[in-house]
Amino acid sequence: MNSYGSDTEAKAAAARRVTELREQIAYHNRRYYQFDDPEISDAAYDRLLKELHQWEERYPELVTATSPTQRIGAAPLEKFLPFTHPTPMLSLANALTEDEIREFDERLRRLLALASPLDYVLEPKLDGVAVNILYEGGILTTGATRGDGTTGEDVTLNIKTLATVPLALAKAAAPVPVRLEVRGEVVIATAAFQRLNEERLQAGEPVFANPRNAAAGSLRQLDSRITARRPLEFFAYAIGVTEGTPRPGSQWEVLAALKSWGFRVHPFARPAKGIDACLTGYRELQEQRETLAYEIDGMVIKVNDLRLQEALGAISRSPRWALACKFPPRQETTVIERIEVQVGRTGALTPVAIMTPVRIGGVTVSRASLHNQDEIDRKDIRVGDTVVVQRAGDVIPEVVKVITGRRTGREVLFVFPSHCPVCGATVARLPGEAAHRCQGISCPAQLKERLVHFASRGGMDIEGLGEKMVSRLVEASLIKDPADIFLLQAGDLLALERTGEKSVENLLGAIARAKHPPFAKFIFALGIRHVGESMARILARRYAGLKELQAAEPEELMTIRDVGPEAAGSIARFFREPANLAVLDKLTAAGVVPVNEGYAESPVTGPLVGKTFVITGTLSRMTRGEAKLRIAALGGKTAETVSKKTDYVVAGEAPGSKLDRAKVLGISILDEAAFFALLETP
Repeated sequence: MNSYGSDTEAKAAAARRVTELREQIAYHNRRYYQFDDPEISDAAYDRLLKELHQWEERYPELVTATSPTQRIGAAPLEKFLPFTHPTPMLSLANALTEDEIREFDERLRRLLALASPLDYVLEPKLDGVAVNILYEGGILTTGATRGDGTTGEDVTLNIKTLATVPLALAKAAAPVPVRLEVRGEVVIATAAFQRLNEERLQAGEPVFANPRNAAAGSLRQLDSRITARRPLEFFAYAIGVTEGTPRPGSQWEVLAALKSWGFRVHPFARPAKGIDACLTGYRELQEQRETLAYEIDGMVIKVNDLRLQEALGAISRSPRWALACKFPPRQETTVIERIEVQVGRTGALTPVAIMTPVRIGGVTVSRASLHNQDEIDRKDIRVGDTVVVQRAGDVIPEVVKVITGRRTGREVLFVFPSHCPVCGATVARLPGEAAHRCQGISCPAQLKERLVHFASRGGMDIEGLGEKMVSRLVEASLIKDPADIFLLQAGDLLALERTGEKSVENLLGAIARAKHPPFAKFIFALGIRHVGESMARILARRYAGLKELQAAEPEELMTIRDVGPEAAGSIARFFREPANLAVLDKLTAAGVVPVNEGYAESPVTGPLVGKTFVITGTLSRMTRGEAKLRIAALGGKTAETVSKKTDYVVAGEAPGSKLDRAKVLGISILDEAAFFALLETP
């Protein structure tokens, strides 16, 4: 046999061995991670992996993206790109008591007109980071964080480093869909978290506060090689879009399919018939909580039948058919060492208890907000008191009560300062309000907080303008109000220490993109007291633009549903304040013009009036948000779902099931070229 033949034969033998090794490693991964029943030792497993490495080094052409050797991470990214989820990742409504859990069941059976018990599935509510993983042809293509439920961050390289995430779906009992979204939680086991913190202490690095923070920080590393070294694990619990195969009929079948495709499902997951069985499972899980390997903060109840789930639908951003049953908060006893006062973006002074550090549910707690003077007086809290502290919702520390029996007589009453601890201006408490407020309009504490709020994702969404950058800009006297953000020049930013040309370019680009925000986001960004994101959306639906909202009297505002006297008064006062009007004029002069695509009452003009668009897939020339703004500017509307009322479906790259739905309904489909041509129609 000639040398060519020998080389060919050797390569064919190597390919067979590589395939065999990958199959063995995949099998042992399932035994270890899915079934917690390994058949070989760690050393034997490592030998298999080492041999595979050696073959792939000798024959690089045999390396594939789905090989288990490819979990080591890649070169660092400059930033994470946004990823629009093919189907929204909804958040869950919470129940804090067993009565609320029973009310949930009664409400569903009433909506479904059912007298018989409902079938549910129970799952632990893992305390980690929710992610969405997309598979095309059975191969992992994208992994993203939940984000706001519609758009997350593309963390594919990091997701691929997790040994518990299949790079390719196993071809088992359940058929492998052509396209599949898998939802689940990235977590760190409690024991692994403790080891990680011990290693960081020895290396002189700051420790993580809790497993969830460690998981979130590890998953959002721009250098995926760091993520690969962190003990992250993944549990699957749901699917989104499925194409090419029949969709499972129940949540229990979903979990079974996920297992067969190679995912881990938490072993506690179980079916339950009727709400009494759910409550039994809730109590059982609560008893097991301290002994579980992973942090949980409750149990999730889901209606088992997917057809009933679809019939029940969703309210706002939460499905009607699922409920997060939270556990009662954990409590500990500690001592209040002193009370400090913080100044927020609205000028409100908030007293904060500084306490002897204490561990509550795996987290060290040393600070808790006391809210205001009335709260301090009601609970009779004094410096030096021994108090009961809990993490409300297992997250926010709060002082529950004072243990008066432990008082020694040396405790000191707290008195609110008469002057702002930041700027020295007078502090006043207005009639009918619980909060003390700094009266200084140029208070640096307020300015920084206001600017951070203005630039936040819920507001103007200016990426790169976070707390640290805002502090640097304020301290350098480059911005004194929100409008100054849009007057920044490259030279101003480059003069700051530790600021490179690329970061300056990115920040100025983000600022330029923020000049035409949705009107609701602009309203929220202004930081008007009593106006949150929901209220901002309500106002944007009622008023066409800033001019109309500015002219609104309190009496008119109170005719709007959900706008009460306090909010109405606050909105009217904000738009009567000369300093605020000056900033608004300055914003307009800087080219900031909100776009109101949600306005429901004004007569709209433009070539797309009366037309409803649904966008699916990725557009190459603009983001989905920018496309929606362009449609709205031309008089059209956008929707998230395809229905008979849809006029056009815009199909970008990798369109989802919405395209199939459009074809079934006979709706006009526009590719990118046709869509952009339509936008240019006079």
